Amino acid sequence: MPFELFVALRFLREGRTQTTLLLAGASVGVAVIVFLSALIDGLQVSLVARTLGSQPHIIVRAPDEAARTLTDSPESLVQVVRPAQRLRSVDQWQQVRGLLERTPGVEAVSPVVAGPGFASRGAASRAVAIRGVEPEPFSRVIDVPSRLVAGTWRLRGAEAVIGQELAKELGLELGDKLRLSAAEGRADTFLITGIFDLGNKDVNERWVLVPVRAAQTLLDLTGGVSSLELKITDLFGAQELAAELERRTGLVAESWMALNAQLLTALRSQSSSRYMIQFFVIVAVALGIASVLVVSVVQKSREIGILKAMGTPTSKVMRVFLIQGAVVGGVGSVAGSALGSGLALFFTGLMRNPDGSPLFPITLEPRLFLTAAGVAFVTGLVAAVVPARRASRLDPAVVIRNE
Repeated sequence: MPFELFVALRFLREGRTQTTLLLAGASVGVAVIVFLSALIDGLQVSLVARTLGSQPHIIVRAPDEAARTLTDSPESLVQVVRPAQRLRSVDQWQQVRGLLERTPGVEAVSPVVAGPGFASRGAASRAVAIRGVEPEPFSRVIDVPSRLVAGTWRLRGAEAVIGQELAKELGLELGDKLRLSAAEGRADTFLITGIFDLGNKDVNERWVLVPVRAAQTLLDLTGGVSSLELKITDLFGAQELAAELERRTGLVAESWMALNAQLLTALRSQSSSRYMIQFFVIVAVALGIASVLVVSVVQKSREIGILKAMGTPTSKVMRVFLIQGAVVGGVGSVAGSALGSGLALFFTGLMRNPDGSPLFPITLEPRLFLTAAGVAFVTGLVAAVVPARRASRLDPAVVIRNE
């Protein structure tokens, strides 16, 4: 065993009360970091999952119609008029779809024909959003099959899948008929084959999912699609990928980050709060370790003086206290990780939704423990610098004479 490690462990064993306080402080600090990080990460994952449970990560669509100028005569003032935006198809959407599917980072692409309409049953009528989709690709972008509360995920011919709020408002059940009307009197009747709950009341009230061909006929978009909806691998890289897709396709690409700016601000605020709390916890732990080790230097000044009088180099004396700080940080990181994990699991079991699922789906990843361990180790090492320098500057003749 190296000389410095032997002396460091000997000092820690002799000052058991001080060592216990050091380890307790480091462990509690690491536990707070692990618990808060797991809690905030779980909250963010929950918020993002609920938001993206009913919308794609990126929407690629045709550009809006440009504003035009109106003038009655050369002398009159020029008036810029924004035209009414009609439903437009994505030009050569099959080729665009292939390009999107080949783009790195894109998991799934679903063509969608979307437009406004009215759903009616008897005397009841509601404004809805008609969405023509291909079942398999669309389910890879938005997981409707797992959100069905009744029926099956099937869209063939004149079949439709609707939200549970719309079903309640119109008194619809599986096997009932629903009449959909669009502009210019186009209408068709659909058989209800499924009812979903996507966790969004507005979506559950408005969405009516029908086959692509049926939507193309209703919305007068024969052979075309109004948008291509994407699911990607890196959620928080959606804005950069959307900008790249705009450059490559010449179309408008809107990411979920742009469409949910307020949510993104909230997530960033949570992350900032976490880092601030972690910073103050680290400072408190470092000050605690440093203060206890400084006291240890004073108490062990005679032993340190004897070691230096016997020819122990100053660098080795410094390493004794640096090793103490590293040991405290290392042991504290292990104990703190276990304590923080226990607190996180206890909190997850305590806070649950009415259906029994966790309110915050906490995920304890190896990365979290490695980060906490690294922070604790470095904190212990840095906190030991001042005591180590103090010990190295002790004059052995003065210390021994005073003792």
